[in-house]
Amino acid sequence: MHIGLVGLGKMGGNMRTRMREAGLTVVGYDRNPDLADVASLAEMVEALPSPKVVWVMVPAGDPTRSTIEELKGLLGEGDVVVDGGNSKYTDDAKNAANLAEKGIGFVDCGVSGGVWGLQNGYALMYGGSDEDAAKVMPAFEALKPSGTEDGLVHCGTTPGAGHFSKMVHNGIEYAMMQAYAEGWELLDKVDIVDNVPEIFASWRTGTVVRSWLLDLLVDQLRADEHLDKIKGYADDSGEGRWTVEAAIENAVPMPAISASLFARFVSRQEDDHAMKAIAAMRNGFGGHAVISESEA
Repeated sequence: MHIGLVGLGKMGGNMRTRMREAGLTVVGYDRNPDLADVASLAEMVEALPSPKVVWVMVPAGDPTRSTIEELKGLLGEGDVVVDGGNSKYTDDAKNAANLAEKGIGFVDCGVSGGVWGLQNGYALMYGGSDEDAAKVMPAFEALKPSGTEDGLVHCGTTPGAGHFSKMVHNGIEYAMMQAYAEGWELLDKVDIVDNVPEIFASWRTGTVVRSWLLDLLVDQLRADEHLDKIKGYADDSGEGRWTVEAAIENAVPMPAISASLFARFVSRQEDDHAMKAIAAMRNGFGGHAVISESEA
């Protein structure tokens, strides 16, 4: 399979490598010429055989919309665009309708795996027609975790189904990290227990709270037991608040995820001790930047 890939940052660059290792021919474009295989989107599209498949991995919002608009002018009937970024699900119907004016297919795909996806594979949640998805399937198979039937799911044929599912995934992630962080703050504060990092490490085997997030937190605590080097500030990249908005629109009670989102807002007002753990976990799984105490 030949595929174009737009955006070769932390996620996109690793995805290009993983697909190439699986035998796919990937033509990558990035505004940074040091990362790109070609000098322009037009050159990338020209290098692809028909039907052309182009996967977009650029920041959500205007960067994604403008990239898709430019691709509309370069692609033709039977080609497919995949939006693999963290776009809001409500954008997908608009992008799909816009591309459909020229007979270009559209697949929205939520991608989870962070900076570890190259090694472990990516969880892929996609939406779109069966016909369009079939043209992308070799890329899906290359990117998903190896040796398992899980990690790849067709969430629905309606545009936005994939990004909506990824949005809810990220909302759940917010609440899980908040629970770990609050537990860590309590254990770190009291005098009755010792060796908090190893307490967390002990939970990784045989307990119901074991998870990859817990593994990442243990790694961070072993390197900096009290997280003194990290400021208690954690940003939100959009999906958490979109999840809460969708819950309100559908009258679905979501107290834990809502509280975890609001806790991040608190972290921006003053140094929040529990937020040190949130910041550490986000750095561990996604390579998200942390603010050191020296920078505060």
